[in-house]
Amino acid sequence: MEVTKRQRLYNRFIRLNPPQILALGFFCLIVVGGLLLKLPFATKVHISWVDAFFTATSAATVTGLGVVDTASTFTMFGEIVIMFLIQTGGLGLMTIAILVVWVLGKKIGLRHRLLIGEAFNQTNIGGLVKLVKRVFIFSICIEFIGVIFLSFRFIPELGFGKGVYYSIFHVIASYNNAGFALWPDNLTRYVGDPIINIGICSLIVIGGLGFTVLIDIWYSRSFRKLSLHSKIMIIGTVALNVIAMLVIFVLEYNNVKTLGNLPLNEKLWASFFQGITPRTAGFNTVDYGGMEESSILFTMVLMFIGAGSVSTGGGIKLTTFVILVTSVLSFFRKKEEIVLFQRTIKMSTVTRALAIAVASQILIFAAVFVLMLTENFSFIELLFETISAFGTVGLTMGITAKLSAFGKCMIMFVMFCGLIGPLTLVFSLARPAKQKIKYPSEDVFTG
Repeated sequence: MEVTKRQRLYNRFIRLNPPQILALGFFCLIVVGGLLLKLPFATKVHISWVDAFFTATSAATVTGLGVVDTASTFTMFGEIVIMFLIQTGGLGLMTIAILVVWVLGKKIGLRHRLLIGEAFNQTNIGGLVKLVKRVFIFSICIEFIGVIFLSFRFIPELGFGKGVYYSIFHVIASYNNAGFALWPDNLTRYVGDPIINIGICSLIVIGGLGFTVLIDIWYSRSFRKLSLHSKIMIIGTVALNVIAMLVIFVLEYNNVKTLGNLPLNEKLWASFFQGITPRTAGFNTVDYGGMEESSILFTMVLMFIGAGSVSTGGGIKLTTFVILVTSVLSFFRKKEEIVLFQRTIKMSTVTRALAIAVASQILIFAAVFVLMLTENFSFIELLFETISAFGTVGLTMGITAKLSAFGKCMIMFVMFCGLIGPLTLVFSLARPAKQKIKYPSEDVFTG
């Protein structure tokens, strides 16, 4: 009887498609993380089951939204659990799983390679295991360098042991684009600190570029030899970061709640930091609750765009945004082809980008609508919180801990969707339909 049940369960599992397995894998990771964080020796004070699973979800989805203060609530064991969830969520569950299988000397079969392809958004399954190994090695090396860099600030301030530990925690959080910090005010105390600003922002940008871009840069060593995806990511990242820094500097220059009372050099550092972190990470060196509404709106746009594909960040992805903007410009110019860097973009890619953007907007709209029925906060606060959760950013206007249990569960769901992507969620639930009949076409009036 027991064998039959196990066999049925196994048969059901092997029939799951790659998107379903990825979604299930991350769900199990969150469940395990929540159970570990609820253990008595994981916390210094009592927390509810909802808060435990919210923290686990926020960490596993590399978001950083918090309902409790990390340092004062969790013991070192709890913080290590959070670091593990961040690292696993950032690098990808399949990266860790394949590395374990490889270390154990097991054969990595076709099914495992298909899962890697789904996780890394690759259509060609050749060389995927080598890609996973490179991603892991690159990530560990970058994080090691980051720990050394941040240690120059934290060791003199906190002592050797605590300084190294704080460096490790914030490097893992920064590189994996999760806005967890071990201070109640996040990183506002370091608003004008060059080491923290340069170190944290560099890790955020590197993690947000995407693993395939980093590997491409390492082996190409020339911009001309880079893939189209890498070129879009590099140019787009630099352009958006510069524009964001200038916009924040101008909009918040006289705001006494953010930049207004800071000296010029700290205003520049704060603008630099707030220009980079909204698209991916969620750290902050100023209070977003005190920002101008225009800055809040601009920040929401950055959070919605997000980081790069196959990166540690969320959002609809920068390449998706660039393709959509380019396709619109091509339409206005009456061009039949969409061209970037002398390469034509396939229509299937444009369709996918459009599907991602529309599905994401529907998800955000639905979540905000439900939250408006259950939570006693303004529309702008709920919209900001929801987009932050979807983009796995972690920025907040200060309402996260005040949400009801249902509101927290809704934000948890949005964070989960933001991690795996709206299309992955849809593909994991939908059944593929074969169209046996081809119908005639007909024009429809639009606009």
